[in-house]
Amino acid sequence: MNRQYTFKYGKGEISFEIPQSQVMSEMTGRSREAPVDLLGTYRNALDHPIDSPPLREKVRPGERILITVSDITRGWQRNDLLMPALLDYLNAAGIRDQDITIVIAVGAHRLNTPKEFVELCGAEACHRVKVVNHDCRDYANMDYYGKTCRGTEVYLNKLISQHDRLITTGGVIYHFAVGYGGGRKSVMPGLSSFKTIQQCHRWCFNTTVGLGVNPTTECGITTGNPGHEDMMEVAAFAPPDFIINTVPNFEGKVCAVFTGNWISAWWQAVRLVEDMYGVKVEQEADIVVATAGGYPKDINLYQTQKTIHNSVAAMKKGGAAIVMAECPDFSEPAEFIDWFRHPTLLAMETAVRANFLISGLVATRQWQDGDKGTIILLTRPENIEKASQARMRACATMEEALALAYKSCGTARPKVTLMPHGAHTWPIVEPR
Repeated sequence: MNRQYTFKYGKGEISFEIPQSQVMSEMTGRSREAPVDLLGTYRNALDHPIDSPPLREKVRPGERILITVSDITRGWQRNDLLMPALLDYLNAAGIRDQDITIVIAVGAHRLNTPKEFVELCGAEACHRVKVVNHDCRDYANMDYYGKTCRGTEVYLNKLISQHDRLITTGGVIYHFAVGYGGGRKSVMPGLSSFKTIQQCHRWCFNTTVGLGVNPTTECGITTGNPGHEDMMEVAAFAPPDFIINTVPNFEGKVCAVFTGNWISAWWQAVRLVEDMYGVKVEQEADIVVATAGGYPKDINLYQTQKTIHNSVAAMKKGGAAIVMAECPDFSEPAEFIDWFRHPTLLAMETAVRANFLISGLVATRQWQDGDKGTIILLTRPENIEKASQARMRACATMEEALALAYKSCGTARPKVTLMPHGAHTWPIVEPR
């Protein structure tokens, strides 16, 4: 008997059927309802932060306030709903709109457009206060702070020193390289120079050339994760005065708001992410079917790599993983696909180490994941040839993808794991 499933894809959905007897696990996690009064919850969090005085007591009239907002690939953080409330709150504390700047903390991603400013911050906020991009390559607008213990040179946006208070906003989910998103990421890579980002992320590689990505550079790992530890040091040079981090539920709605101290408030958000999105499974599956979760999580292959990595972690060696990702901006950032032109994984890794870009680290991880089994991208027809350049198989229909997965996994009656929240859920394999 078949059962029908419907997964998100772009701004729409895709339905498919799997024999019920072959479904081994549905990685649904433990969702959490969004608060009925989100703005009330948000304002209450500003007044009752973790390990910090209320925000209204952290700022003084006449001070200049810098607020970070994550870039368009993380629009799910919904600052478009929340930012007006934050501005009103600061106004009530004596801060004028003309003394507030919002900086889009793009890191090394592309600069966002004015239209995307509105999508990220809301039209009202864009009308009331100045909104600008961080440009990691604009060294004339960077301050030098020093070096981390690993030698990373810390250059950060001058806007930090030009303002009296730094408030960072962000969202926390699992992160394939530095354990978890949010927190310190608003500063590194968010407001860091390209050189700083390069040097910091380079620590995600194994210390031995040829072994690829450091095994501690993984979802859910912070202790001993050199990428995370270096990021924390970078952020500590210009620590946020106040942090506002949200956690999304499975519907993409904000279900919790954590505010206050830039370290301990973030850790509280991390604990909720572990409870919601860390999913125990008895064994790896022959076939994994996952969705990135729709737009903007599947805006490009680069962002989709989170889902690819999570699905491969749930897949047995020699198995197959189908990843649903529309990818309208398939090759963004532009240099991402270029890394796959190298003939071998060793050649790619060597090139990335010599001229480090985070896109190269992501490409290396994707190539390593592909060595475990067959990765099948369900995507737009025009992306199929591009996907093959990225060492993946691609299909334009679910029927084709399932047929290829069955053919590739090596068993007539494969066990299947389903990941309806593939960008967020992380499989914790606990063998019987």
